[in-house]
Amino acid sequence: MEGTADRMSEQRGDVPGEERPGPYSGLFGAAPDTYGGQLTPPRQVTIASVIAIGLGVLCLLLAILTLTSAGDQISEVLTGSRGNAPVAVAAAMICAFIYLVPALYLRKRRRWSRYTLIAVAALGIAGGVMSLPAGLLGLAIHVTLLILMLQRPTKLWFHP
Repeated sequence: MEGTADRMSEQRGDVPGEERPGPYSGLFGAAPDTYGGQLTPPRQVTIASVIAIGLGVLCLLLAILTLTSAGDQISEVLTGSRGNAPVAVAAAMICAFIYLVPALYLRKRRRWSRYTLIAVAALGIAGGVMSLPAGLLGLAIHVTLLILMLQRPTKLWFHP
């Protein structure tokens, strides 16, 4: 019994010359804010990137549809007057650029992409609030995007 008591009081990694990690180090025993060495982004970053890519693709689709026979109606909705298809296409392309570029760099750990998506989400929330009840879906999507960008795992992913 004496040998087992001594052996039980020792923790893994306490024996001199032993090359194994201690009880609070290694992959599963690491502190929760060790995203610095992690190669894959947290789930929040992946979801936010997919949402932003989806919104960017929808903007590109809107730009393409504006070039069709429905261009007059779309330009009237976007600009307030018929016949402004080039302005509507430019606005949709700028919108697509603002969503797609940060979404593509989000998974590459570029801090500016996180800040850009936070700003875009805030603008989307403001636009959704001003266009209630029609903008309810856009409001929900942008609130989700903002929440994902402000969660702790996302912050730690960008600040190793």
